[in-house]
Amino acid sequence: MLVKKPVGRNGAERKYDLLTVLGSYALSQGKTLQRQTLRLICLITARYNWQSDELSVAQTEIARLWSVDTRTVKREMSAFRDRGWLVEKRAAARGRVTLYGLGITRILEDTREAWEKVGPDLVARLVPQPEAPTAPANVIPFPQTSLPSGDTVWGQVAGRLHQNNPAVYQAWFAGLKATEGEGGALTLKAPSGFHARYVETHLRATLERAVAEIAPHIESILIS
Repeated sequence: MLVKKPVGRNGAERKYDLLTVLGSYALSQGKTLQRQTLRLICLITARYNWQSDELSVAQTEIARLWSVDTRTVKREMSAFRDRGWLVEKRAAARGRVTLYGLGITRILEDTREAWEKVGPDLVARLVPQPEAPTAPANVIPFPQTSLPSGDTVWGQVAGRLHQNNPAVYQAWFAGLKATEGEGGALTLKAPSGFHARYVETHLRATLERAVAEIAPHIESILIS
């Protein structure tokens, strides 16, 4: 998941991804949360220092930017802190305004349901990809991914999926738990509803090809 400061290589892309999921999330919410999220997007776009991970703006300036009074600013900033979308890094003091950082991890957790609405390319960027282990040249690395038992249909299918694309397997198929039911049915249980919908929408064809190769007697696949 995107949790680091969106700077450096591909930093601009990560900034746009963060703002995009916030916007998509806002559009699916009620008027109050929609307005709050729009205000945060506006504040981030106008005043956030991505390089130093800092937001340091006077309440009067925020009020002018949002076309509200300072009481509204205090209420909204407090709501962002409570939600974990803004993290206080330094309290206000005489002559200094409050210094905030973005709670990127929490923002992405709260907006996860909006990812697939944007598209599979964004989901692929935000889902953590396994890093290849480094090893001395004279050492043969061993695979780190734990596969189901090869004695089961799912174990054999999982092995084929991993062989075809280890990164996709680790991100999406490794979390599935399987039970082979009667009548040639294969039931796969995902760790979350979002996970199940993503596999169903974007990876079902890949899954069906692997099942057809390994276990042609399987007549149906249920993902829940």
